[in-house]
Amino acid sequence: MLRLKRLYSFILQTFFPVFMMTFVICLFIVLMQFIWKYVEDLVGKGLDNLILGELFFYVSLSLIPLALPLSILLASLMAFGNLGERMELLAIKAAGVSLLKIMRPLIVFIGFVAVGAFFFQDEAMPRINVKSRSLLISIKQKSPELEIPEGSFYSGISNYSLFVKKKNPETKVLYDVMIYNTSEGFDNMAVYVCDSAQMRTSSTKDFLVLNLYDGQQFSNFQQPGMDRNKARDNKFRPYLRENFKKKEVIILFNTDFNRMEESALEGTQISKNIAQLSHSIDSMSTQLDSLNVIDRKTMTEQIYLSYRQNQIPPTANTDVVGQPIEEKKEETTDKINFDSLLSTYKDVDMIRFTSTAASEAENTKNTYLFQSMAKIDLQKKIRYHQIEWHQKFTLSFACLVFFFIGAPLGAIIRKGGLGMPVVVSVLLFIFYYIINNIGYKMARDGVWEVWQGIWLSSFVLFPLGVFLTYKAMNDSALFNTEAYGKFIRAALRIKPKVETNAENEIDVSKIPDLSELNTDPEILENLKSLDESRLKDIAKNHQQYGYDQNTLEAVLSILKERGAKFFDIKTKNLDYNDAIEKLNYFLKSSLITLLLYISEIILSIVVVITGWDIIEWTAIILSVAYFIFYIKSLIHYFDYYRAIDRKVKKSQPGILVIAYLFYPVGYFLLKKGMKEDINSIKW
Repeated sequence: MLRLKRLYSFILQTFFPVFMMTFVICLFIVLMQFIWKYVEDLVGKGLDNLILGELFFYVSLSLIPLALPLSILLASLMAFGNLGERMELLAIKAAGVSLLKIMRPLIVFIGFVAVGAFFFQDEAMPRINVKSRSLLISIKQKSPELEIPEGSFYSGISNYSLFVKKKNPETKVLYDVMIYNTSEGFDNMAVYVCDSAQMRTSSTKDFLVLNLYDGQQFSNFQQPGMDRNKARDNKFRPYLRENFKKKEVIILFNTDFNRMEESALEGTQISKNIAQLSHSIDSMSTQLDSLNVIDRKTMTEQIYLSYRQNQIPPTANTDVVGQPIEEKKEETTDKINFDSLLSTYKDVDMIRFTSTAASEAENTKNTYLFQSMAKIDLQKKIRYHQIEWHQKFTLSFACLVFFFIGAPLGAIIRKGGLGMPVVVSVLLFIFYYIINNIGYKMARDGVWEVWQGIWLSSFVLFPLGVFLTYKAMNDSALFNTEAYGKFIRAALRIKPKVETNAENEIDVSKIPDLSELNTDPEILENLKSLDESRLKDIAKNHQQYGYDQNTLEAVLSILKERGAKFFDIKTKNLDYNDAIEKLNYFLKSSLITLLLYISEIILSIVVVITGWDIIEWTAIILSVAYFIFYIKSLIHYFDYYRAIDRKVKKSQPGILVIAYLFYPVGYFLLKKGMKEDINSIKW
């Protein structure tokens, strides 16, 4: 029992520092994303550092639901990846402790984190949302600081445009100033032109005061009773001109920071906990039901057959309309001709009737439209409240799901640090974020039920967590590339690489000594002058270079005399033969790929011209076949370079992209490069 407690303590000590570090990093990243999003609303307004600090504090707290699942995923990946990389996880498993028992203390810890996240969402987030939203709206509504540029017009003040040719930063005097005032409309626009001016704000920071010196004022002058449209058509319009030595212009411009009242957001869904959300949802649902009842009643009163409600109920002597059967029989004998009835009215009466009917129909339409707008708005509010209600639980569940994804994945990958875990966690979180946004928008717009949209990401990732946990507990080689490679080769019917048999290895005891050879002395001296790597190359590729068996024996005897190792020499030259075979496989597969590419292009052109569905489906099938054979050719291509023991050239990835898009060109380039590489092996 003590050993398990020590193990639990070790696991917690390994995980907790990593979790705190990743949480701070993730919170900082999402905060930077917020600043980048609202940078235009924050910069250039002269905000106090305390206000900015308060905003960032509340925003950081509001972003915890976004940073917490990512930090748990990254921390669990790093912690178990470090344990696997340092072989500590293997040692613990060798002691008879299963992966689930290793994860047990962290499961309890993440459980407490999930419970805390729930109460944080329910109790703290409503207050944080109100404060952060109100503060952000107040900052957005604040007017920017005045930074009038030199030599260009400034339109940061509403209804005013200012032009300043030069500024003196020490005396704060503006030179060669031109001001356009359109606060009373373009028809009554006023223009101020002066040599210099000074600008200051009022003590209440509600106004800008401009003192203009040595200038003129021009303003349109419209006489009383003059038609505005006629005044625009006149070639010469009256205007007012005024010369001044000093003039004071007051402009309405609020430069102070005014906080928005938090009470304005108290009734929204972001300011409510679960109990308040449930009460609001019930109240609005009841209100919506009452509106539906009123609509149904209004529709039944205004339809053409609404008189049925006022008739007597049907009995044995009456029909379904409530009329006596005998009277109905007498009435049915006299049929009414509506055309002849309408012809008895005058045209004036008919116009009046149709106008009245059209007016009543328009009024009914407007009534229903107004009522429907109220119902649509109410339904939208109900959906927003339901979304907020469900989001109180999704954060806690996401923390558990991400832990059961990250911990088994780290145990399988066995890579710690900030390399592979960061890449994997970011990719998984981006996938989660996209799915979560899709579900949120579907729920918000009423396309899906609210619970379906909000829980979509959890439904998608929960099976992944179960699958990874099962694989990690059974030590499955989930990321074994060789196993996937064999599966792909088997699916594409590609022969596996031929393994070297034991009979191809060299038996050192059967190699003769140099004194026993009958080799030409001159050839023997030339071979002795070569270094060991060159001699091994001749031994491995003697068939390719055209050497006979006697020369091979001489090379092997010299290597034996020098005490060389023979484990890397295969005298039957299987690597070279395998390369030739892989080259032929590539050429055959590429020929089929080329034919499929040409057929696909031709059919695609025919589809564009004719639009036939049958040819379109045929072109799609050919596209899939072309992709499969392209992958098959690509596998032969890389097998070929492994056979000749050479790396793929740096330019080859670009050629492979060209080959997929324009296979005739790519095929020619690949084929040329492969033949050059295999010919370059020869002396």
